[in-house]
Amino acid sequence: MRSLAVIILAAGKGTRMGGDIPKVCHELDGKPLIAHVLEAIVPLAPQRVILVVGYRAEAVAGAVRAYSELPIEFIRQEEQRGTGHAVSITESLLKGFDGDVLIRYGDTPLIRSETLARLFVAHRKARATGALLTALLDNPTGYGRIVRNASGRVVRIEEEKSATEEEREIREINAGAYCYRARALFSALKNLRPNSANGEYYLTDAVRVLTGRGRSILALPAALPEEVLGVNTPEQLRTVSNVRASLFSGRSDVVNA
Repeated sequence: MRSLAVIILAAGKGTRMGGDIPKVCHELDGKPLIAHVLEAIVPLAPQRVILVVGYRAEAVAGAVRAYSELPIEFIRQEEQRGTGHAVSITESLLKGFDGDVLIRYGDTPLIRSETLARLFVAHRKARATGALLTALLDNPTGYGRIVRNASGRVVRIEEEKSATEEEREIREINAGAYCYRARALFSALKNLRPNSANGEYYLTDAVRVLTGRGRSILALPAALPEEVLGVNTPEQLRTVSNVRASLFSGRSDVVNA
């Protein structure tokens, strides 16, 4: 059985949230967003948990220590050069690690332990190089689209800004949870190219690199599409709070976002 390491991305400021509180420290039901993300990975019993911090790193680390007893390792992303760069710097902590890596964003607090376990198990059973969580949304605006070839295999994730009109009609979106074989992931990250508009390296482009090498990437749709909602604005935080109340009270009338 291969070991599991979890990488959580929590370096961003979250400018659209307003104020100077790091985005992952904004509270949802009395706890910071990052605490909900950490709670969901506890049942997976990972051997390593790495948190990538940046903006007000001390505040984020303090929030984590106050709400989680996991043995968390912190690494600072000094420059905000994108999600691909954020994950790539963790390789220095994972030298010699030959297991699987589960990657989560610190601002998606609704993805449940059961869903992550399904993703992890599916990845291993399929013996895939990587697996990513997706969702089918009636309104996919704002999300990266899952592009498949004629045989239904995942080819790449296309961000909305660069998607064609045809690709924007795709309802299957990237949910922001990934499981990769560590060595293949870090090899792919070394071949990412910066985005021409902002110079950032996107983690989503690792899919394009790996499938271009003939590697298989599995896509697993979330059973509850509402789980994938992220927080970038105060309005989205209120929406996530309402959806969380519905999900965890067992109601079935939550709105498909």
